[in-house]
Amino acid sequence: MSQLPACPKCQCEYTYESDNLIVCPECFYEWDPATLSNEAEETSVMVLDSNGNALQNGDSVIVIKDLPVKGAPKPLKAGTKVKNIRLTDGDHNISCKIDGLGAMALKSEFVKKA
Repeated sequence: MSQLPACPKCQCEYTYESDNLIVCPECFYEWDPATLSNEAEETSVMVLDSNGNALQNGDSVIVIKDLPVKGAPKPLKAGTKVKNIRLTDGDHNISCKIDGLGAMALKSEFVKKA
């Protein structure tokens, strides 16, 4: 019997095959293992913080210098901790939500991994 991969959504190890798909009995997620590996390779974005540490989705970071915010009366202060970041493509490669300021995009060169 071959070893099937764990569910990418809930990490359940009791997956089973159904036609060309693999099915998770706990969360009912169905996926094609060939397309899932291709999507993972395409969506991997290497983002480094100011110290050269690799960042991932869901990490927490700390702002290292005061940053002006368009439309806000005060800047984003150095030392502000930002939780649960999302990595994106483009110039501002971190998307996050900051208490008191709302959703915004940051450049990875102005943060360090917490």
